[in-house]
Amino acid sequence: MSIDDDFEVPNSAQDLPLATEPDAKFFILYIASTDPATQQPWCSDVRAALPILNQIFSAPSSPEVHYAYVGSKVEFKENPSNRFRTDWNINNIPALVRYQWVGGKVEEVGRLKEDELLDEKRVQDLIAS
Repeated sequence: MSIDDDFEVPNSAQDLPLATEPDAKFFILYIASTDPATQQPWCSDVRAALPILNQIFSAPSSPEVHYAYVGSKVEFKENPSNRFRTDWNINNIPALVRYQWVGGKVEEVGRLKEDELLDEKRVQDLIAS
């Protein structure tokens, strides 16, 4: 399985544990935390996308993806200083972000969010590009 289900997001992209090969890729899926009452992610878009993403990233040939939980509904939606908003520019979830080395720095090079993640071809294209 190629899923790291509880990734601790560092302070910046430069601190991601990205391999040094020029074509190395690092994927983070930013998702809603689990609602204790329902035992499901509190965001309906996350609940809709997870089965598709779990299937894609569970395939033997898929790269590893790191699931990062953005917090409860109150922590994410009602707190403009949530670290995922301020440090990582994550304003919509789910968001699948691809990072790579660009000019000697780790940079975001692709992103799909919300209902874009329901399109398996778009997800595969992001992984393969």
